[in-house]
Amino acid sequence: MTAIVEPAYWNARLAELIAEYEVPGASLAFLHEGEVHSFAAGVLNKDTGTPVSTDSLFQIGSVSKVWTATQLMLLAEQGRLTLDTPVVDLLPEFKVADAEVTKTVTVRHLLTHTSGIDGDLFLDTGRGDDCLEKYVAACAELTQNHPIGESFSYCNSGFVIAGRIIERLTGKSWDEALREQICEPLGLTHTWTLPEDVLRFSAATGHVEDGNPTPVWGLPRAMGPAGLICARASDVVAFGRAHLGTELLAAPGAMTAPQVRLPNPYTLAPEWGIGWILDEWAGHRVIMHAGNTIGQSAMLWVMPDTGTVICLLVNGGESGAIQRDLGRELFAALADVEMPELLGPPETPVDVDVAGHVGTYERVGCLSTVSVNDDGKLHLHIEVTGALADISPPMDWDLIPVDATTFVGRREGSPLWDSVVFYELADGSRYVHMGVRATPKTA
Repeated sequence: MTAIVEPAYWNARLAELIAEYEVPGASLAFLHEGEVHSFAAGVLNKDTGTPVSTDSLFQIGSVSKVWTATQLMLLAEQGRLTLDTPVVDLLPEFKVADAEVTKTVTVRHLLTHTSGIDGDLFLDTGRGDDCLEKYVAACAELTQNHPIGESFSYCNSGFVIAGRIIERLTGKSWDEALREQICEPLGLTHTWTLPEDVLRFSAATGHVEDGNPTPVWGLPRAMGPAGLICARASDVVAFGRAHLGTELLAAPGAMTAPQVRLPNPYTLAPEWGIGWILDEWAGHRVIMHAGNTIGQSAMLWVMPDTGTVICLLVNGGESGAIQRDLGRELFAALADVEMPELLGPPETPVDVDVAGHVGTYERVGCLSTVSVNDDGKLHLHIEVTGALADISPPMDWDLIPVDATTFVGRREGSPLWDSVVFYELADGSRYVHMGVRATPKTA
């Protein structure tokens, strides 16, 4: 075994990093030269002290969206739908508040987050197999946060609707269809969606900012297609590996063709495909997806031309920082590729007119207020609203200008900078783009 994949080194390194970033527990797996290597460190729950093993299941959050997109692409390859099929043709009962969007929104809009549907609706519609059906009925009240196709805004609801399409076309619950379409063909024995299945294994509990276990273990069942898969890291790597060839899809490249450029290209990447986030590092194409649930975070990176697949799962702490540090080190070691740095403050301070950015920006689940400090700099106050408000404390960032519309800020104690971009649509309406979401200026 080469030093690059030496288990003693990576186990020790993972333990060092979770201590540095106050992460209770982590599971790491990567594919190198055709072989999967798995590592674990820390505990599943700080209250119980149960150690993480390489077979432990973590919530992979929105990485689940790539699985849901893959399910729809499998159905598309069977001729059951196309990306440009209107949703209402597949779900005649579907509607949102805008009648024109109801008629024209397509599967492609859902899978590329370009529908404009204001879709951070975390709604508990019960534990029955009809939970997605009930959720889609509740979408009738969802308004637009931007006109259809005019921008990009991350939309959880769009993927729940996509999951309901899968149910309609397969005649099975989304959970059953996932097992039949993906888990069983790939031999994934440690990938599950329902708590009663997850509890048969050693399962991670999330931890909140104070380091304590979360008061709620997981999201409602209806959010499954958007972010409810639980898996061990090696199973997630096996799923990523399948997208390097034709184990699942006859034409996996259809999912990684660029579909839309993001108004804020600095948060994760500049482009989005079908489900996948798309980037390029030093001439190497990278497809990836991140996931965050209640106190748990996941990251899946795939570099097709080097055959490198990496998955890191954690249950609290500075998740973004450990992902960056470990990812940087792994890609250097496994593929001799340097991960680009995140956008940060410019070396030379920039003077810009900030008056036009001041105001209130609001969408479902989030209220942001932009004001000016005594020193003339922008300040951002973010409040989570709705179902997750009780477990998501407000955040305050001082914003540092990079140029007239691009700023960076970070919450107190965080080692990472987040990017904030102010922009206008063709009709002159003003938006702020952060956290891969477009939020309209309302006052």
